[in-house]
Amino acid sequence: MLVLSRKPGQSILIGDNIEIQIIEIQGDQIRIGISAPRDISIVRKELIEEVKRTNREAVVDTSHLSLEDLGKVLKK
Repeated sequence: MLVLSRKPGQSILIGDNIEIQIIEIQGDQIRIGISAPRDISIVRKELIEEVKRTNREAVVDTSHLSLEDLGKVLKK
């Protein structure tokens, strides 16, 4: 992992077309701006982890169900 120190107004370039700019620092929060091509997805990591966790919780454990019970679950 590369660790850099930046001040407000300074930027980091990733490749030729991604720029991360430090907008503001207030206490323990940093506001950043990200410029990237539209085909590059930018998502907060905690949102992806929350979706994965929710999906895991939503999976029904069907190992103990009969075929009839499984049919009822699938109809829901």
